[in-house]
Amino acid sequence: MFSENMYELGTKKSTIRTIFEYGRKRAAEVGENNIYDYSLGNPNVPAPNFIKQAIVDILNTEDPCAVHGYTIAPGLPIVREKLAKSVNHRFNTKFSADNFFITGGAAGAITIVFKALSEKNDEFIAFAPFFPEYKCFVESTGAKLVIVPAQPKDFQINFAEFEKSLSANTKAVIVNSPNNPSGTVYSEETIKKLTRILAKKSKEYGHPIFLISDEPYREIVYNGVNVPYLTHYYKDTIICYSYSKSFSLAGERIGYIIIPDEVTVSRKIYGAVAGAARVLTHVNAPSLFQRVIARCCDMPSDISAYEENGRLLYDGLLDAGFKCVKPQGAFYLFPESLEADDYAFCKKAQEFDLLLVPGTDFGCAGHFRASYCIKKETIKKSLPIFKKLADSYKCKG
Repeated sequence: MFSENMYELGTKKSTIRTIFEYGRKRAAEVGENNIYDYSLGNPNVPAPNFIKQAIVDILNTEDPCAVHGYTIAPGLPIVREKLAKSVNHRFNTKFSADNFFITGGAAGAITIVFKALSEKNDEFIAFAPFFPEYKCFVESTGAKLVIVPAQPKDFQINFAEFEKSLSANTKAVIVNSPNNPSGTVYSEETIKKLTRILAKKSKEYGHPIFLISDEPYREIVYNGVNVPYLTHYYKDTIICYSYSKSFSLAGERIGYIIIPDEVTVSRKIYGAVAGAARVLTHVNAPSLFQRVIARCCDMPSDISAYEENGRLLYDGLLDAGFKCVKPQGAFYLFPESLEADDYAFCKKAQEFDLLLVPGTDFGCAGHFRASYCIKKETIKKSLPIFKKLADSYKCKG
């Protein structure tokens, strides 16, 4: 009568969403200011004023039928030309408009790429900790997601486990840097080692292993940390980008895919991307916001609030007795939980109205994610609560 798989996906919410919804109910009981909700990665910094100005100007000066009408599926040519020029200037690349496919955010981009690449018996590799939705995105294509266990000391790639995970069925490897949930940026040394292995294995297996770079947090990095641009290191790299985080446009769903000319059979891959977008009911990315990003893509992102929040929360958790790898980017902390069962720990935290997400959902048990893209005052108020939570475990001991 219906798909059991789709029913399960539709009725079993993600842990993150479940915790967030619990927080909304709890806030109604005890007051919004008494809930410390670290569950959702929803930017709390307003979209920059230049976004508003661009929207107003577009609405006042451009043909309303065009602004709100269909575009061609890959996106407006003038928008893709502007994005290519911007990326080339920033990262010393040589892309053209024909390398870009405009999408509904990074989720739309990676889902389309998975669908475009996937064939029978294919496997896609992700490094823990990883964004949980990768699993259902990959499995929806009939492929398998293979998880490489984490390297918790620094959350760089666990290469010993990675090499064990590779096989002739490996179609692609997913890199998310800066990382959700750890905030880690993969170093140039890590990227060079990764790409050497991929080049060697591609030759051994007689087919390319693609590298999919999922980049919604590229602009959110701290203390001058460099995020390597992966097309410079490996020719079979496909870029998936989103403006959701950098410009606080999560609800507008706008991003892009880049398929460089150097990618093996790149024009066929581009055609497969267009076909995958078609079957996934992508008609075109939002027309208005295609025009907005064309006007604003060279503008800077203001990450000062996230940098301050991250420093405040990191220092506060260390003072309370938590262990945590210092984030280099994004807006998440991924500390060790105070008991091995991270679900039990997060349930205990709810008793203190601290809403945290178990690390097991990200493929890394014994940790929890705290999203600090929230009000600074909320973080300040929560620090004594984290201390009380930690003290409750000392009492048990």
